[in-house]
Amino acid sequence: MSLTTMSGKNIYFEEESQGSRLARKSKETPFFPIAIGLCSIAVAYGAYAFKNRGKMSTSVYLMHLRVGAQGIAVGSLTLGLLYTMINEHILKRNKTT
Repeated sequence: MSLTTMSGKNIYFEEESQGSRLARKSKETPFFPIAIGLCSIAVAYGAYAFKNRGKMSTSVYLMHLRVGAQGIAVGSLTLGLLYTMINEHILKRNKTT
């Protein structure tokens, strides 16, 4: 597929499917699928534990579940960011010296 710019140049690019895009992004940032997996596990556990919520209202329980799942996902992405920063900046600097 091509795209014509205002200057008249053609730019050629390939369309990628959702599966190939997910595979490419997973290789670039491996903590993203881990974060999605952990978030899914938290939601699955919350759905399983829903019957044991006691006298807590459904809306409050679901709000707690959402905050917990988001916290797990953000924490995982933060660890991935720290891992990447350490590998690219600190360990790279030590290899060059």
